[in-house]
Amino acid sequence: MTEVAKSPSTANGLSTVENASNPTIEADQTRLATTPREVPVPARRSARLMHLGRLAGGIAGGVMAEGIRRVAKGRLPSAGDLLLTPGNVARLADRLSEMRGAAMKVGQLISMEAGEFLPPELTTVLAKLRDHAHTMPLGQVGEVLRGAWGQDWPERFERFSFQPLAAASIGQVHEAVLKDGRRLAVKVQYPGVRQSIDSDVDNVASLLSWSKALPAKADLAPLLEEAKRQLHLEADYQQEAASLEAYAARLDGDATFTLPTVETSLTTSEVLAMSYVDGMPVEKLADHDQALRNRVATHLLRLSIREFLDWGLVQTDPNFANFRYDAHTGRIGLLDFGATRVYPNERVALFRNLLQSVLVGDRSKLEEYAAHAGYLSLSDTPEYRAAMQELLMDASLPVRHAGRYDFGTSDLASRMSEKLMALRFDQRVWRLPPPDILFLHRKLGGLYMLCARLRAQVDVGSLLAPYTET
Repeated sequence: MTEVAKSPSTANGLSTVENASNPTIEADQTRLATTPREVPVPARRSARLMHLGRLAGGIAGGVMAEGIRRVAKGRLPSAGDLLLTPGNVARLADRLSEMRGAAMKVGQLISMEAGEFLPPELTTVLAKLRDHAHTMPLGQVGEVLRGAWGQDWPERFERFSFQPLAAASIGQVHEAVLKDGRRLAVKVQYPGVRQSIDSDVDNVASLLSWSKALPAKADLAPLLEEAKRQLHLEADYQQEAASLEAYAARLDGDATFTLPTVETSLTTSEVLAMSYVDGMPVEKLADHDQALRNRVATHLLRLSIREFLDWGLVQTDPNFANFRYDAHTGRIGLLDFGATRVYPNERVALFRNLLQSVLVGDRSKLEEYAAHAGYLSLSDTPEYRAAMQELLMDASLPVRHAGRYDFGTSDLASRMSEKLMALRFDQRVWRLPPPDILFLHRKLGGLYMLCARLRAQVDVGSLLAPYTET
């Protein structure tokens, strides 16, 4: 296996490594000029801290250069102007992307949960972290696989592709074929990620605060603590395997969806091996006929309702890449269960009551349940409480709409974002709801955006009717 960790000679950008049993081990050595690119993951805590230190130094250097430039032009810049230059924002995003792990994940979470309160330059760049992660070099992938499977791991495979299918904040996915011909998707965790979660989260939060990237009155402590807890779960691939199997058990017999099955013999805390799920990225259905787009969107929305209101088991990562469509079978593939959350029965019952109060327009009950859920507090002004009720009513518009709701022509997302910004700034309140609500918002908001991408028309009210009828 030692030779796999080296950089073999290449021909046309593609090289092969042969082991004693002669499986073909592919390694794409092509270096792309654009991001994402192949960058080693800093595995030691000291190396990760050094990356952040270099980032802070780079930002400070950018501040000095920008200050000199503006003074030379006769302008007296503010500290915020100097810190949040395009160059400094780009430095921040690129360094977090190089570090991956919790450092990158915190940037993702903050951009998703608090993006409307950040400077637009920072929001745009942080948003790119959701979809663009650098990949590990061949040598680091080999190190992780040797640690998980032993030196002779290539003997188990007919083929293992070192060119990743996808790369994210915690790990990257590779395609492989076993000796018996079964096709696998193998998720390989970046080295050092699990051990550096807490320090990464704390250090990145401090850096964002120091660089004035966050509002002065922003209290992200609950979100950051929840991010640590969630990341520790996501970085345990055996836990993800258990979540996948629990989810599959609830869908047993449902021919609408396809889930990967776990290859237990090859799964460890840092490597997750699963059956390969065929299909095209679901957002590519945007060019297909209306009936198909409506059907797929309806299935996904119905599934999300079942997740929360039936099972209390929610896959909270709505990344479009987690949904595939197989045109041959008409089935929808579901991927990535690392961010699966369990919601207790009493929490589910509370949200059912909240939803019911919205549908019947009972403002008194709506305020009561919103307070219990964590949207409101005793210190909120009457104006803030009334405005929050209006936001919840707006959010439920697809449910309250009679017949099919046209996601493709709706501007609901932008209108809600504008109202929320005005509410927080006008009322001088900058408070996020409890983390379990934020992760639920993340799932529902992502599905809304997917339905909008598909220009789907769905009768959402009829999907929820069984849960709201008294």
